Amino acid sequence: MQQHLQDYARLIVEVGANVQSGQTVLVSASTDSAYFARLVAEKAYDAGAREVVTRFYDENLRRMHFLRADSAVFDEVARWVPEFYKEYAERGAALISISASDPELLLGVDPDRIQRNNISTSTALKGFYDKQMANEFPWIIAAIPSEAWAKKVFPDLSASEAVERLWEAILAAVHVGDGDPVAIWREKVATMAARAEMLNEYRFTKLHYQNSLGTDLTLTLPEEHQWVACGEKAATGQPFVANIPTEEIFVLPNKWGTEGVVYASMPLSLNGNLVEDIRLTFAGGKIVKAEASRGLEHLEKELDIDEGARYLGEIALVPHQSPISEMGILFYNTLFDENASCHLAFGKAYPKFRDSDERTEQELLDRGMNDSLVHVDFMIGTPDLSITGTTEDGRKIPVFRDGNFAL
Repeated sequence: MQQHLQDYARLIVEVGANVQSGQTVLVSASTDSAYFARLVAEKAYDAGAREVVTRFYDENLRRMHFLRADSAVFDEVARWVPEFYKEYAERGAALISISASDPELLLGVDPDRIQRNNISTSTALKGFYDKQMANEFPWIIAAIPSEAWAKKVFPDLSASEAVERLWEAILAAVHVGDGDPVAIWREKVATMAARAEMLNEYRFTKLHYQNSLGTDLTLTLPEEHQWVACGEKAATGQPFVANIPTEEIFVLPNKWGTEGVVYASMPLSLNGNLVEDIRLTFAGGKIVKAEASRGLEHLEKELDIDEGARYLGEIALVPHQSPISEMGILFYNTLFDENASCHLAFGKAYPKFRDSDERTEQELLDRGMNDSLVHVDFMIGTPDLSITGTTEDGRKIPVFRDGNFAL
C-alpha cells in the first residue's frame, strides 16, 4: 500500500501538474489528508520544484464556521485571500488540490449562508478562477478517502474497512497497481486526444439526448467549438491533466441553444449537501424549472447565484462502460461520478474554441460562451442513453447508442 501511495503521489506530480524544475507548487489539502500532502510535496521536490507552499483547511472547523459564525462574515472575504492566489497564479505556480470531502459536511446548514459565502468567495476570486479555467497555469484536482466520505460510500462496513475499500477503488480508478501509472496515463492522454479530434472533425451543430428516464434534450454547439480530452497545455507551455481520474471528452455549448428536459442519473454532492433526482427544464438555453426529491433548496440557491448559473457551460461525453462505471460504486463525489457517466455543467464555460487565442473574451461571449461565478457538474448518463449529432451539412450521426460511443 505504501508503494501505491508513492506511485499515486508521483502520478499527480509528474502527469497531473507536470511539475517542472524551478517551478513553485501550491498544494491545497484538508488536515485529514496532511500525510498524503507530504508525499506529494516530496515528489514535487524530486521533480525539481523551487518551493512547495501548502494551504491546509479543517473540515470540522469549516462546518463549525458555517453553523456558528456571525452572519455578516458570509458576505466578506479578507483582502489577503485573492492576493494570495493572484501572486501564485502570476508566478505560473502549479496548483495541486487534494480533496477528501464529506459529501454531507454542511447538512443542516442554512442554505442562505452557503449561498452568500459562495457569492462573496467566487466574486473575490473570479480573476483567479478565470485564469485557472483558461489554463494560464497547470492545475489538478485529485482525491483521497476521508472516514466520513468512506462511510457514505460503504455504510455497512466499519470505518477502517470503509476507508480501505475506498482507497482500493480510488487507486483502481487512477490505474495505480496496473504497472507504471505515469506511462499508463501518458498513453491514455494520447488515446483520448485522438478521440476528441475525431469529434472535432464532424463539426456538429447540435446534439440530441434521449433515454428512458425521460431525458429529451437538444444542445446547440457554437461556431468554432473545440472538443477537448484530458491532456491540456498551460500558458507556461507544459502539458497537464486537470482531473485524475478522468474519462471525459468535453465541449462548451451555445448558452442560448439548449431546449427540453434532462434528468440526473446520480445524486449530486453540492456544497456539502446531497441533491437527489434532479430534473431540469430548459427554454432558450435557460433553466426555467428545477426539481429534486431532496436538496432542492440548495440547488435553487446555486442556480440563483447569478444570471449565468441558469445556463449550461459544459457538455461531457463518458461511455457507460468506462472503468469507473464498471466498478458499480456510487462515490458521492463529482470527481469520480462524473467519470462514470455523461454529464453536463451549469454555469461558467471553459473557453475552448479553435481560435480562442485570437479572440477577445467579449467575442467569445458573443459567440455563446457562458460566464458565471459557478461551475457545477451533474451526471445524466444511463445504460440506454442515445445521443445523435447533426452536422453542418444536416447529416444525422449516431454519437452514442446504449450508453456508449457509436462513432
